This record gives sequence, C-alpha cells and structure tokens, in this order.
Amino acid sequence: MTHAPKFSPLPNNPPPFAGAPKIRGAKLGLDPRAVKRDFPIFEHNPGLVFLDSAASAQKPAAVIDHVAEFYRSDYANVHRGVYRLSARSSDRYEGARETVRKFLNAASADEIVFVRGATEGINLVAYSWGMAFLQPGDEVLITELEHHANIVPWQLIRERTGLKLIVAPIDASGGIDLAAFEARLSRRTKLVAVTHLANATGAILPVETMARLAHEHGAKILVDGCQAAPRLPVDVRALDCDFYVFSGHKIYGPTGIGVLYAKGEILEAMPPWQGGGDMIEQVTFEKTTFQHPPHRFEAGTPDISGAIGLAFALDYIEALGRGAIFAHEEELTGYGVDTLSRLPGIRLVPAGQRRLGILSIDVPGIHPHDLATVLDQHHVAVRAGHHCAQPLMDKLGLAGTTRASLGIYNDERDIDSLAAALAAAQKLFT
Repeated sequence: MTHAPKFSPLPNNPPPFAGAPKIRGAKLGLDPRAVKRDFPIFEHNPGLVFLDSAASAQKPAAVIDHVAEFYRSDYANVHRGVYRLSARSSDRYEGARETVRKFLNAASADEIVFVRGATEGINLVAYSWGMAFLQPGDEVLITELEHHANIVPWQLIRERTGLKLIVAPIDASGGIDLAAFEARLSRRTKLVAVTHLANATGAILPVETMARLAHEHGAKILVDGCQAAPRLPVDVRALDCDFYVFSGHKIYGPTGIGVLYAKGEILEAMPPWQGGGDMIEQVTFEKTTFQHPPHRFEAGTPDISGAIGLAFALDYIEALGRGAIFAHEEELTGYGVDTLSRLPGIRLVPAGQRRLGILSIDVPGIHPHDLATVLDQHHVAVRAGHHCAQPLMDKLGLAGTTRASLGIYNDERDIDSLAAALAAAQKLFT
C-alpha cells in the first residue's frame, strides 16, 4: 500500500507549536510557579497539590488547545486519502514521529513506532521479537525494581517459548546490585529488560553500564523509560539500548499514545504483531506482504491526535529545557527527602544512591489507602498501593506505600503541604 501524495497546505493551516514561553528555557532555569499557570487543571481546582505525576501527568493548555485545533482544522485519516486534508493530517502524524526521533536522538524516524503506551510497546517486543528469537532455555534478565508491565509479558511468553526469567536483586540501599546483575548475565541471556527509573521508589538505574554489560554477553537490552523520559535527558544512541519505551500521558501528553524505539536492523527482522489495514503492501487470499518498519507495527487507524498531542508535549518540554527540568526535579527531590526525613514516624522507602522525582512513604500503623484519603482531605493528591510493583513490595516487606511524585509544576510549597498533611494524619490516627 502506498501513502498519499503530499499537497500544499489548505488555507488557514494552524501555526506551528508556540505554547511555552521562551523565557523559561534551560539557561534561565525553570520557574514552577510560572509553569503551573500553563496547566488549566490548577485554575479549575484551586488549592490542588498534585503529587501523582508518576501515575499520569497533567496537560498544559498548549497540548489541549493544539489537539482540539487539529480536530477542528486538520483531521482526516492518515496514509489512505489522496485529498489534501488527508495528506496534511498524514504530514502532521509523520511530523510527530520526527519530533519523537529528535527527542530520543534516534538515528531515523523509521525507528519510532507509535503504540498505545509503554505497556503495549513491551508486549510488542515480547510477542514479535521474543516469539521469533527466543528458544527454550534462553534467559530474559529483569530486576526486582520492575513495573508489572515489564514482568508479566515475559511470564506469558515463557509459557510459549520455554525461556527462563532471571531476576537481579536490589541491594540494601534500594538500588540495583550491579555486581549481582552482572553475575546473572551468561551466554544464555538473550534480553535484559530493565527500568530506567523505578516507578515505585525513584531509584535511577545505570542503564548505560547495564547496556554495555548486556552487549558484552551478546544480549539485547530493553529499557522502560516511562518515569525517566519526563525527567531526564534521554539519548538512545548514547545509552546504546536496543529498545526504549515510554508513555505519552506521563510526559504531559495525551493518554492512549506511547512510543517504542528500536534499532532499525532489529525492527527489520521482527515480524508483525497485529494484522490489519495500513501495515500491508499487498493482500491476497493466499498471501500478504507487509510494509517496512515502523508502519509494519501500526495496524489499523492509529491514534492520530494522540501522536500529534505527544509531539506538542515534547515541544513544550524542549522549550522549558530538559536540563532545567532535571535540575528542578533533582533539587526538589532533595528538598523532599530532607523535609520528610525530619518528620517523626515517617519512613522513606530506600531508593539507592540516586533518587529522582518520587518519594515513596511508609507510615507504620497507617494503611497507605487510609493515609492517602486523609491527605486528599488536605487537597494533597498522592498514589497509594503497590504501584504495579508487587514483587518489590514483597521484597521490602510492605503491602504498599503512599507515593508522592513530582512534576514540572511542583515546588517547595507542595512538599511543605505534603509534610503538614502527613503530620495531621498522624495526629488523627494516634
């Protein structure tokens, strides 16, 4: 199937993204109070202290408005129509792919596959690459810090392929035990699948070193970047990872859209996962031939507005400056650790030598759900539970935690509000 030809724009084509004020770039640092004004949720919910960005981040007006404008002015299905509106919609969709390529510093836009989220990206790798290349006795190495989305797919295909799932432990500090990780690598290891930044604790993993060690043993590496991509500058070529996934809704973009990056030669060798329209070259009742990546892996009508909205979110982040975002969250994380550590009866779950963006709290004697309910009465929104990391909670001897996670709109006042609400909750339960 061939793509629609490109035409000149129709009249009244909306202008390119111009949502984030240039004065808040990396050189001048990030002003979270000014950033907060870009997010309508706070105008509509006065007093809200939103500390749940690790679950799903809020959306700036620039993203909301540009997605709405796309539906008002440019919407048509992509890749199929020869009329100008469809061609323009296709150009914007493929332009979003190029925006993601730049954001990750991938070598080619053909290495960027749009998926529903990081979970679908990992499943795509498991059921396409894994089912094609994993044999009985091959090993997939993960860590104790993984989200269920990077555990369950490998368990499911273990039943089909006979692979062995190997788990690298954390150390006493809550970080990855790198020596134990390396000791578990062998000639049987075919894939290492690890988080870049642990969603339950905020621990940062040394994925560049882990990638080097994996490659030295002939293994490929998949990195779950859901929590890292909104907070860290990510360069997939510098990391030398084979796969990288992240979700749009955690990076200030829409829900229902995500990204799988994979090296071009790996994607070319992978068979389709889902079948349908737009991923084919020719179909007969006897045989089907498929498009080259990335379209081979995007069956059916894609989330067009989601991809475009994601591109606007990435543009917004770039305008703020990823270095500035990292510096802001690093400083605020440190402030949070210092502040909460001074509260009697409050225990921060350990996160290794480097923690970023996430403060996971245990208050002995108070169930996380009860604690989060009381915090909500003080207008502090946090997440409570096992955070889709039950094996880690079991290792730590916890049923769950109360997790506060940071975003670009948070500042020290939000940490202070959290601390005051925690103190009030302790008084209530004692």
